[in-house]
Amino acid sequence: MGFRGRISIAALAIVAFASNLALHTVATDEHTPGRIFTICVPEVYWKECSDMIKDSASKGIPVSCISGRDRYECIEKVGKKEADVVAVDPEDMYLATKNEQLAAKAGYSVVEQVRTKEEPDAIYRYEAVAVVHKDLPITNVQGLRGLRSCHTGVGRNVGYKIPITKLTSMGVLQNLHNPEYSARENELRALSTLFSKGCLVGTWSPDPAINRRLKETYSNMCALCEKPEVCDYPDIYSGYEGALRCLVHNGGQVAWTKVIYVKRFFGLPVGVSPAVPTTENPADYRYFCPDGSKVPIDATTKPCTWAARPWQGYMTNGGVGDVQAVQKELTDLGKLGEEEKADWWKDIMLLDEKTLAVAAPPVLPETHLKDAKYWDVVERNSGAGNKTARWCVTSQAALDKCNALAKASYSREVRPKLECMLGKDQNDCLKSIKDGNSDLTVLEGGSVAWAAIDYNVYPLIAESYGPGSTNLSERPAVAVVKKSASISKLEDLRGKKSCHSGYKGDFAGWAAPVHTLKQKDLIKSEDDMSNFFSASCAPGAPVDSKLCQQCVGTLAANDDRVAAQTKCKPNDAEAYRGGEGALACLLAGKGDVAFLPAPALSSLDQKGDSAKSDLTLLCPDGTLAALDQWQQCNLGLEPPRIIVSSASNSPNTLEQFTHGTLAASTLYSKRPDLLHLFGTWAGEPNLLFRDDAKGLISVDKSWNKWSEWKQTQQNYGKLLSLLSSSSYVHPFSNTNMALFFNRRLLEMNLLPVSTY
Repeated sequence: MGFRGRISIAALAIVAFASNLALHTVATDEHTPGRIFTICVPEVYWKECSDMIKDSASKGIPVSCISGRDRYECIEKVGKKEADVVAVDPEDMYLATKNEQLAAKAGYSVVEQVRTKEEPDAIYRYEAVAVVHKDLPITNVQGLRGLRSCHTGVGRNVGYKIPITKLTSMGVLQNLHNPEYSARENELRALSTLFSKGCLVGTWSPDPAINRRLKETYSNMCALCEKPEVCDYPDIYSGYEGALRCLVHNGGQVAWTKVIYVKRFFGLPVGVSPAVPTTENPADYRYFCPDGSKVPIDATTKPCTWAARPWQGYMTNGGVGDVQAVQKELTDLGKLGEEEKADWWKDIMLLDEKTLAVAAPPVLPETHLKDAKYWDVVERNSGAGNKTARWCVTSQAALDKCNALAKASYSREVRPKLECMLGKDQNDCLKSIKDGNSDLTVLEGGSVAWAAIDYNVYPLIAESYGPGSTNLSERPAVAVVKKSASISKLEDLRGKKSCHSGYKGDFAGWAAPVHTLKQKDLIKSEDDMSNFFSASCAPGAPVDSKLCQQCVGTLAANDDRVAAQTKCKPNDAEAYRGGEGALACLLAGKGDVAFLPAPALSSLDQKGDSAKSDLTLLCPDGTLAALDQWQQCNLGLEPPRIIVSSASNSPNTLEQFTHGTLAASTLYSKRPDLLHLFGTWAGEPNLLFRDDAKGLISVDKSWNKWSEWKQTQQNYGKLLSLLSSSSYVHPFSNTNMALFFNRRLLEMNLLPVSTY
């Protein structure tokens, strides 16, 4: 988001209330007074929500919005009857149903569905089928063994999830629960054993090293692809039509795809669309059924299907009495959105040029899924039946976030299943990992070296921050000034105004400038910061101090009372909080220097060249540098947070944890509307991960700065929390300590041999 687009849930609620109130007046003036139904939308779509309110009001469609942190929270808000409607995927319907305590009171019901214009009367979004040549000598599902198989792609529904789920329940796919392997590898092993060759393209693991190993190990499942050595998109034998092309033209014997593409491929009519002739002959092929029979592929014979993906839809609660009124409103909104080609039509209504909102008989979300034989597809568990990744956290707020991640990621087929547990402090979590009672926890990068020695932990995954960070995910702390200002060295900052990305606990915004100014003998301690600068904005500082004088609170609400209540808060309620906020503070003239992490500089691209051209970096050596010279001109490199596990775990177990965690973070970094994994959570900053993390990446043996990061943490005043609560003192001098760290880390295979 841009500088002004970052607003808190509290601010969103205030703006939403004002908008809803205005809309209510319009609606009751022009129509018979009645209830205005409220749609809950993820906060990333709040602007679209405001636009939808305005557009619908102009057409006399009574609608209002409230904001949820993400779709996960919106489902809860509808369940608690704080909102009436939420647009959901089938996986979200599963999530709602599995929250049994809330679901029992909520009375969830799917009342409208997102269907295609081509098949508006179809019961399901699409149906999964298997296609074979008519002369293939196969009479039962056991006959699939040894065949050459064509798939849409790894992780996809009709070409992967559905056949794996159904063939497993039939006993055709076996040995999917070996505890030595990840869920993904168990599935690939089973497919590779069942079929002699195949084409199954895609990213088999979000970890590049694991991805390469899996494709090398189970290479027969890439043998039928256009580029077997790549086995990834684009490939002419992948996707719905590509799987059929693999069957007909590349030696495949069974293709897993969906009905609509079979009809198109063979030139048959689809729904309301007439047939478009092709060169393929449907008479030579058959649908292969779960009972072992074969069904002709033609315009009249009903295909036999293995399972179906239910339509997306709109879910309400038991408090909505007039279902028909809700359905009419949703249908009208869908039509209006299409006329306007509005962003809200796509983001909030989940519609596009090929779809429309269709009223359907209300159905329980569980029934909606089970009728399509999709429930067991969501619950697919191709790992050890009781295998979990137990994550230890140290606060109730972090536990709440972890639990949300666990539930949401399970509904999206992330395995192994995540479980969350609360430790008293970091020591407690590390001891729990050492004792085998938990599997994962998050540490500051500077703590890993100590924890590796004292608690036998092994680093698996690090935060990533995008452009402006090093190849080891370090974030340079930088000082930014305007070229037009009379500032050319750190000494010139005395008596100036400052903007900070954060206060204590914030490396770039506070610890780094404090450390650097102390090194220059410009201050004696961090207590001198408020005297060194004439006024500042350091969100999180005492609100009545000079360190908060330049802060502005929430600007979006345009309300002085809200601004006063949110001023200098250590979360997104303060407009000048974080790296982008510190830049906004500087550009608004509220400060003469901004202290922030270098990745935040990339946000200037949204502001245009004029904003960037007047800014420069202030270097510790008394020089100025261009904004892209942060590697040479910085106040220190902040280590990333690191997810660690026990070094006693087997390599396969560590790989499972890596794969599952990266699978979840990859999904939610791209789709924060589903779950807001990175960013403030319930007003709490930096829970599990830093708010400005963009995603997660795996750690490998090239990561060799563990000892250096420990020293950084000590030098910059951020002492190890595991030591601050312990009387333990390491018996080595600094020199010997570094050698000891490196020797121990080398023993654990955490350093390349050349380092020691």
